Amino acid sequence: MKILTIILKKIIFAFCIIYAFNLVVVGLELFIPMNIATLSVVSLLGIPGLLALVGVYYCLL
Repeated sequence: MKILTIILKKIIFAFCIIYAFNLVVVGLELFIPMNIATLSVVSLLGIPGLLALVGVYYCLL
């Protein structure tokens, strides 16, 4: 039960980080979608994971 609580907290934190990031950079036409893959990356890696997603976004453009 304790492990499930930790995982759920990380997922909620990742959701909040991605949502806040999307609100802050709305003027830069940068958008990180909310889906299982992005939430998983940010849940596992945290802020560096979010920055990695931004880097991948710019590399693919």
